[in-house]
Amino acid sequence: MLPMLIETETTPNPATLKFMPGRAVMDMGTRDFATPEEADASPLAEALFTLGDVQGVFFGRDFVSVTAGPGSNWADLKPDVLSILLDHFSGGMPLFKPATAGGIAVSDAPSTDNPEDADIIDQIKDLIETRVRPAVAADGGDIIYQSFNNGNVYLKMQGACAGCPSSTATLKQGIESLLKHYVPEVTGVFAV
Repeated sequence: MLPMLIETETTPNPATLKFMPGRAVMDMGTRDFATPEEADASPLAEALFTLGDVQGVFFGRDFVSVTAGPGSNWADLKPDVLSILLDHFSGGMPLFKPATAGGIAVSDAPSTDNPEDADIIDQIKDLIETRVRPAVAADGGDIIYQSFNNGNVYLKMQGACAGCPSSTATLKQGIESLLKHYVPEVTGVFAV
């Protein structure tokens, strides 16, 4: 059996590190755990929260982002996180407990948008899927479309993006500018 190597990367959010086990984490969608209670659905997320200094866990396609709590030191926390991840992935353990995978975010989740805005919404979703999500995933997070209402686009930020000091700039200068350029009906973009 070959030894497993988990690569780490910093993210724009200094409290979050991205861990890449060199294999798929999620077959489709993403899953965000913002509290230890939410982590009850996953043995891996639950184990990471037991470290005490973990404030958030996010599963992407091929990575796990871990957010440290205020005052935590990554130099102390990182070896413990790596140990848990190595044990989990090398042991072939399940990512979720049986019947608890609900809450996985996928980009085509149903919404309560106005049917008259269907063409606009399709354009927005396509831009988010092809231009925004890949860039955000590279930084250890995800952005999920929530709704479009009166020119405003509402997005849910997850993983390293949630609570990142630069997330407002990314949302307004990056995503909002992109959407306004390609979809003139968009007047604003907001996080929910």
